[in-house]
Amino acid sequence: MIFSPVEIEQTVNMFLRQKLDIRAITMGISLLDCICSDGKTCRTRVYDKIMKRAGNLVAVGRDIEAEFGVPIINKRISVTPVALIAEASGEGNFVAWAEVLDKAAKELGVDFVGGFSALVQKGMTRGDETLINSIPEALAVTERVCSSVNLGTTKNGINMGAVKLMGNIIKQTAENTKTRNGIGCAKLVVFCNAPEDNPFMAGAFHGVGEGDAVLSVGVSGPGVVLAAAKEYEEKPLDELAEGIKKIAFKVSRMGQLVGVEAANRLGVSFGILDLSLAPTPAVGDSVARILEACGLEGAGAPGTTAALAMLTDAVKKGGVMASTRVGGLSGAFIPVSEDEGMIHAVKQHSITLEKLEAMTTVCSVGLDMIAIPGSTSAATISGIIADELAIGMVNNKTTAVRVIPVPGKTEGEWAEFGGLLGGAPVMSVNAFSCEKFINRGGRIPAPIHSFRN
Repeated sequence: MIFSPVEIEQTVNMFLRQKLDIRAITMGISLLDCICSDGKTCRTRVYDKIMKRAGNLVAVGRDIEAEFGVPIINKRISVTPVALIAEASGEGNFVAWAEVLDKAAKELGVDFVGGFSALVQKGMTRGDETLINSIPEALAVTERVCSSVNLGTTKNGINMGAVKLMGNIIKQTAENTKTRNGIGCAKLVVFCNAPEDNPFMAGAFHGVGEGDAVLSVGVSGPGVVLAAAKEYEEKPLDELAEGIKKIAFKVSRMGQLVGVEAANRLGVSFGILDLSLAPTPAVGDSVARILEACGLEGAGAPGTTAALAMLTDAVKKGGVMASTRVGGLSGAFIPVSEDEGMIHAVKQHSITLEKLEAMTTVCSVGLDMIAIPGSTSAATISGIIADELAIGMVNNKTTAVRVIPVPGKTEGEWAEFGGLLGGAPVMSVNAFSCEKFINRGGRIPAPIHSFRN
């Protein structure tokens, strides 16, 4: 991969002035060969394999930062969904497995480890149910463990029994971490069509179709795209889209370079490049501000969904031009607490939960990092999940929900989570009940267009 002097200069300026960074390098590790019927033995195998495979992950990341001058914000690990690994033990609680993951993460110095997960889109095994019921305690007693549950796919429909269960689990998780504004829920996400190669938390896990160990990279550049949007401020929208695509191409080339280099040094395969506009609470690193630069008075104004569709598409096209390994959730994220512009939009009432839901039809993921009143019922949370998963199922795309019912707080109050998780105003939720609908259970059938083979 050869870079011209002009391209190198442009990329350096992106790092220095426009907040471009490698958001994460994530090592995915298969734990399938750790399975055995004795839980203690299996956990020892899990710990040993993670320590062996990822022993140099942080050091390699720091070396590349120093040599290339590229900020790598997070070093992370994802593992095979623990429900698949722990079920053979027959244990009635899987919290100890989360504690082992947390111990390894702390000793290695990685920021997060994902994979305390279950895949229940069509039904639940005993291990799946045990893991899900362990989530509230597991996320309360660990610091770096992230959890995810896949509840639906375009091929299988939506498991509404599991949707109902997850409404209760989210409520319990918030209650178990109520002294920290329900932060456990910030490490818990539910999916439809969950990708098996996603380097971003909280939804990362190492899919069973992956190799023994892979290194994936997530690149984020809202500030770079914002600069491009301002440069094309008076131009037609197709010219703006072309400009964003060119920027995404350059950013993707840089991300692939870092990912391949890190994989080579760690002796593992290069997995995927995820080019996602993943914002942070810092000023100048906001997806909402890009939407405003497109000509909107505020994120959430009429035209927001169209602008976001254009943005997401341009980013994906630029990434695919630059790399054959684009995957994960490439596109644009719209987390509220992690985006300074989104927070401003909530405060000025230009954006609502319903508008955010509409935006998820065209963005990379879904309802993300949204603080809601602590009094919100489990059934309402399940209803929010069901709505979002239906968007993913029907449109054959990944959608997700990461909402935080903040204990003791009501609409308009502030909930602080810290670090990259940021903080957010508590948003209002529709007060009408969906409890009878959620209690029906069963499965929402797959859409007609799912019958392709």
